[in-house]
Amino acid sequence: MIKEIFISALKFEYFIAKRIIGSKSYKSSVSAPIIKIGIAAIAIGIIVMLIAIATGIGMQQKIREKAIAFNGHLTISNFDSNISEESINPISSEQEFYPEFKSVPGVSHIQAVAHKFGVIRTETDFEGMVIKGVGQEYRWDYFEDFLVEGRLPRYGDEMSSEVLISNYLANRLNLEVGESFQMFFAREDINRPPAIRKFDIVGRYNSGFQELDETYLIGDIRHIQRLNRWEENQVGHFELFVKDFDELDETTYAVYQNTPSVLNTETVAQKYASIFEWINIFIKNIYGIIGIMIFVAGINMITALLVLILERSQMIGVLKALGSTNSSIQKIFLYNASYLILLGLFWGNLIGITLLLLQKNFGLFPLDPEVYTVTQAPVYLSLDYVLVLNLGTFLICLLMLLIPTMIISRISPVKVVRFE
Repeated sequence: MIKEIFISALKFEYFIAKRIIGSKSYKSSVSAPIIKIGIAAIAIGIIVMLIAIATGIGMQQKIREKAIAFNGHLTISNFDSNISEESINPISSEQEFYPEFKSVPGVSHIQAVAHKFGVIRTETDFEGMVIKGVGQEYRWDYFEDFLVEGRLPRYGDEMSSEVLISNYLANRLNLEVGESFQMFFAREDINRPPAIRKFDIVGRYNSGFQELDETYLIGDIRHIQRLNRWEENQVGHFELFVKDFDELDETTYAVYQNTPSVLNTETVAQKYASIFEWINIFIKNIYGIIGIMIFVAGINMITALLVLILERSQMIGVLKALGSTNSSIQKIFLYNASYLILLGLFWGNLIGITLLLLQKNFGLFPLDPEVYTVTQAPVYLSLDYVLVLNLGTFLICLLMLLIPTMIISRISPVKVVRFE
């Protein structure tokens, strides 16, 4: 009794659609294989789109993090024509914005660094490198993730010879953690022999970004200050970290407004323009994949629904003869199609998210770091984009299915009933 009351309370269209879906003839009809293909197309489309978005955003974040690790989100340096990696004209560290940039809320950390080009010389080989000098306030967060052997350098009140070297350079020069090497630095007076510094390797890192790994090793900034004959309060430039990368441009402008006019502010995207341009192209490809997969899934569903409508033409004729309107019958088939779309979305999400979780936790699919700068496909999972993707797919497919339902208005109840 309660069940009958509940069913009678349902809308007429929903009730008919539910009966069609639950009928045995529906599951064994001519349209059944085509409907299954449509559901599979939705599921495969969702799987591909989830993987494209999760790995695309994950790749974007990983590459961005690697660039930020070597540069910060933005830098403050002198206005000059120096385009090399080496710090030539020093900046005084006695600034209002250092050691804490309190005037701009978006800045989370600031650190003073300096760069110096030198040549590492071993018994069998040599290699040109840039030593990045850092101080006690240096933010090691990113390099903790990159560390593959040893430990991070520790810099206190006294000048330290400890350095962090890249895995790429260590393998190239056959250097191990615990060993020492000599590095030669040119002097301003070319007639004088180069300065020599001995460094001790305490750790090896691998960011996976060979362009940067083959360029930098991390050491004490006081070595560079002494080599350049700078004062203790002179540094190469400042690196800043922001709280929200999405507000980088606004924060950069605020920083520029709160620094002296003789200093320039540059974002990591400006410094590594080619890298970030490649990231943008990568993201555009993801949008293309999403568009293609939704279009293909929609076309398959249109075909499935069209076959279903033609197969149920006698039912449509009877409903029209009983007084049902075209829009009412359209709703019946749209309810039916909604069920099929939701079924495809369910299986697509189940399979897609499972694959992504396996990749995130176990790294099933490795990548060539020389091509992709990462050793395995990175995964970024968020409920936000999963919900938006599912809702968008559902609505777009449903809108596309309005096209085949228009054929209902052309079906004549007299001709259909007579034909049957």
